Amino acid sequence: MSGPRVGVLALQGDTREHLAALREAGAEAVTVRRLSELDSVDGLVIPGGESTAMTHLLQAFELLEPLRARLADGMPAYGSCAGMILLASEILDAGTAGREALPLGGIDMTVRRNAFGRQVDSFEGDLDFSGVDTPVHAVFIRAPWVERVGESVEVLARADDHIVAVRQGKVLATAFHPEMTGDRRVHKLFVDLL
Repeated sequence: MSGPRVGVLALQGDTREHLAALREAGAEAVTVRRLSELDSVDGLVIPGGESTAMTHLLQAFELLEPLRARLADGMPAYGSCAGMILLASEILDAGTAGREALPLGGIDMTVRRNAFGRQVDSFEGDLDFSGVDTPVHAVFIRAPWVERVGESVEVLARADDHIVAVRQGKVLATAFHPEMTGDRRVHKLFVDLL
């Protein structure tokens, strides 16, 4: 018996690492680049990368509105870093007009892009993470943070008093990159939601 079929949005970002993490967490992991592929999955991972580039590619591949519709219909999703930004209902510092990151509305939250700073300000650290028994090692690269959460959003982790991991129903988001550490507990948490 195989696990749930989980897609990884493969337009830009660290797709390969998420595919490996999902497989190790018990999912059947596949890439998603087309509407037919999006329609075939039980859940979706939106990887880290660059949120404005990902928005542009979602539009170019005619996936932006279908993805919004699947999320509105209750499709489980997990977003790391840029994926967290896109899953938000509101994005602060979204970019320049015509080249901005557009929210998908998967989680009732306001996210600030590049909140921890530029690439040179990237860092790693151990975080207490709700639902996981020991700290999670987190890699932050030009990471966002969450400035506001809605009433139905659960805060899962904080770094320097900033919200960096959240969950609303079956949608999960982290400001950091667990796929880069070898620790599969965040991916396992997502797969278990399915």
